[in-house]
Amino acid sequence: MDNKAHLWRAWWKEQVEPKIPVLHSLQMRLALGYSALIAALLILMNTYPLLMSQNLMFRSQQTALANQAVVITNALTTADQLTPAGVEQSLSQVEDLNVQRILITDEAGLVLYDSQENGVAGKYALTGEVVAALRGNDAFSSAYQDGLFSSRGAWPVMNRNRVVGAVCLYETDGDQGALLGELQRNLRLISVVVCLAVLALFGAFSTFLSRRVRTLLGGIRTVREGEYTHRISMSGHDELAQLAEEFNQLTGRLQVNEEERRRFVSDASHELKTPLASIRLMTDSILQDASIDRETTREFVADISDAADRLIHISQELLELDRLDQGRDLDRRAIDLNEQAEQIGRMLAPLAESAQVTMTLTLGEGCLVRCNDKDAGQILKNLMENAIKYNVLHGQVDVTTRRVGDKVTLSVTDTGVGIPEADMPRIFERFYRVDKARSRAAGGTGLGLSIVRDAVKRHGGEITVQAGQPAGTIFTVILPAWTGEGETT
Repeated sequence: MDNKAHLWRAWWKEQVEPKIPVLHSLQMRLALGYSALIAALLILMNTYPLLMSQNLMFRSQQTALANQAVVITNALTTADQLTPAGVEQSLSQVEDLNVQRILITDEAGLVLYDSQENGVAGKYALTGEVVAALRGNDAFSSAYQDGLFSSRGAWPVMNRNRVVGAVCLYETDGDQGALLGELQRNLRLISVVVCLAVLALFGAFSTFLSRRVRTLLGGIRTVREGEYTHRISMSGHDELAQLAEEFNQLTGRLQVNEEERRRFVSDASHELKTPLASIRLMTDSILQDASIDRETTREFVADISDAADRLIHISQELLELDRLDQGRDLDRRAIDLNEQAEQIGRMLAPLAESAQVTMTLTLGEGCLVRCNDKDAGQILKNLMENAIKYNVLHGQVDVTTRRVGDKVTLSVTDTGVGIPEADMPRIFERFYRVDKARSRAAGGTGLGLSIVRDAVKRHGGEITVQAGQPAGTIFTVILPAWTGEGETT
C-alpha cells in the first residue's frame, strides 16, 4: 500500500510540478550551442576548400598564360616598332599556341592584332591590364562565375629595355569550373549527411542527459517534501552518476539527522516531562490537602526544588549543546590543562569524598592545549564527574595528562562497573544511558558525554573509550598542543 502511494505521489509530481520553460531548459541550451557549433563547422567546410581550390586554379591559369606570353613576347622583341604585318609574321612562326584569344597592341595601346573574329584591331585597348603592361608591369586577373573560370593577363613587349607594345591573353576554362562545381555539390551532400548524423547523435545524447537530470530533479523534489528514505538509482560512472551517489549519501545523512532530531525531541520532552510531572504532582498535593502538616510540606517543597534543579541542569546542558552546534565562542588560546584539572579536582572533591572515591591527578609537563577555558572545563568536569558518580564504593579515579609531540593526551580512568561493549558505540549519543535508572538517580541527563565529544571535535581533537582492567572504564582525549604565541585560529 505504501509503495502504491509513493508511486502515485511520484506520478502526480511528474504531471503537476511546474515544468522548466523550453527556452530555459538544459536540452534547449545544448541544442542551441551544438547548432551554432555545427553551423560554424559546416560554413567553414563549404567555404575554405572551395576558396583554396579557386586560388589553386587561378594560379594554374596564371602560370599557363604567363608561359604562353613568354613565347609570344620573345617572338616580338626583335622589332624596334610593332606593326600589324610584323606581328602577324612573328606569330606565324610560333607553334603550339593554346590560348582562346590573343590581343597585341603597340606602345600607345593601339590594337595591332586580335585573334578573335570581329575583334577590336585598329582600336585602342586601354584596359587595366594593358595599361599596366605598357608601363612595364605584368598584370593578371581571374574570376569564377556560372561554372566558368575567366582569366586575363597582359605582359609588356620589351626591346632594348624599352616598352614597344603589350601582349594580352584571354582564357576561359569550363572543365575546371565543372570540377569545382562537382566539388561544391559533394561538399554540400557531405554537409547534409554530417548534419543529419550529428543531429541524430545529439538528439540521443541530449535525451539521455535530460532524462538523467530530470531523475535528479525528481529525487530532489521528493526529498524536499520530506521523503528522506528516497534514493536515486543511476547507472554509469560519469559525473551525473557520481552526483546521484553524493545525493544518496546526502539524503542518507539527512535521514539520520531527521531520526536523531526526532529522537532528541522525544528524549528531551521525556526528560523535561518527568521533573515537571513531579512538580505538578507535589504542588497539587500541597494545594488540595488542607490538612497536610508542615514537615510534609517542607519535604514536598524540597522535592520540588530538586526537580527544579534538574530542569535547570537539563536546560543548561541543552544550551551548551546548542552553543557547540552553532560554533559560538570558538576562541582558541593557550590553556593549561593541568591547571584546569586541578581546579575541577578541587571543585569535585566534596562529591568524591561523599561517594568514598579516591581521586588522583598525575599531571605531565608542558600540557598547554589549543582550546578555551569553557570547553576545556566542560571536558574535564563531565569526564571526572562521571568517573566519580558511576564508580563503586571505595573506588579509584585516576586523571593523567602528558605531552606527546604536538598533542596533549588526557586520560580519565575509573574502577567502576564499566560500560558493556555493546553500548560503547552509542554512549556519545544525546540522551543515551547505559543504565537509565542509575543514571537518573545520579542526576545524569545523558548529555554530558555528547557535550564532551562535540567540544573535543570542534577543537580538532578526538576522544575514545575502552574497558579498564580488570574493571572500570578509560576515557582518552587527545587535543592539539599549543605550539607558540603566534598561532592563528
